[in-house]
Amino acid sequence: MGQEMRHSDVVYSTASQSSAVIASPVAASWRRCLELYRLEPEQTAKPLVVDELDYRAAFERVEKLIGFCTEEVDRLFQLVGRSGCCIVLADSNGIVVDRRSTAGDENEFRALGLWPQNVWSEASVGTNGIGTALADERSVVIHRDQHFMSANTGLSCVTAPIRDQFGRVAAALDVSTCRNDVNEMTLSVLAQAVREAAVRVETNFFRQAFLGARIVMVPQANSMAALLAVDGDDLILGATRAARLALKLDDQMIAKGIPAADALREERGGGRDLDDAERAALRRALTRAQGNVTLAAQILGVSRATLHRKLKRFQLQ
Repeated sequence: MGQEMRHSDVVYSTASQSSAVIASPVAASWRRCLELYRLEPEQTAKPLVVDELDYRAAFERVEKLIGFCTEEVDRLFQLVGRSGCCIVLADSNGIVVDRRSTAGDENEFRALGLWPQNVWSEASVGTNGIGTALADERSVVIHRDQHFMSANTGLSCVTAPIRDQFGRVAAALDVSTCRNDVNEMTLSVLAQAVREAAVRVETNFFRQAFLGARIVMVPQANSMAALLAVDGDDLILGATRAARLALKLDDQMIAKGIPAADALREERGGGRDLDDAERAALRRALTRAQGNVTLAAQILGVSRATLHRKLKRFQLQ
């Protein structure tokens, strides 16, 4: 009991200091839990549990995403599952919709609430990996007494949000452990693995959402996750969160229509777009015809003489 009181005292004291809240995301979360959610760190309440109907609705909303996560969850489980870790996938409200752990660890994790239908939002259990990653929309490491609730200070969590094809947070991928010998270096390595898994899920989900579109990596972002989906007319159909941030794009701009070349700030001479498009069409036709000008003319639907003039104009002969 004394140790729990000491933890709660630290929470109250730290959260009351504006300098600490500004400097530390954990302290900022502690203040949210006290002031916004009216929680108390010494509470021993378990996570909220949604009923079967609400759980089924939550599961169905992210069922497709769960399918894309399966390979990554299995990979993480192979990596750390047998070392006392639980891999959890929660929806955007913090509802656990999928999980993995060894049979020998299930009773412990179930008792903690790391189980389907349990809600790990900040409003439910205070500062924790899943809830704080969703609230801050970023990857987090919440190590033992960084949790808000004294009852959860034996838990260490690393979590990364997963975004949908519109750049919105749709889920959280989490690895939690109750091992008391886990250190910050181990958690740092594990956090990197979780972040990379989340990025792979996001990019695969994005590609699937825009099947048939050309997928372009944004060079300005220097990130594998910064992708654009572009149609045959060079108009952007969709963009990942990383691409939106790098190019300052939003839903309204994408819906209105914006050429990828403009968004990527590709240098074009005045009036050159039509010339560039025609040159590209000529080169494609020649390539498909394996250099046969007569066949290329047939592909383009122009006469052989017209094609020769165009090839000469663009210096393609």
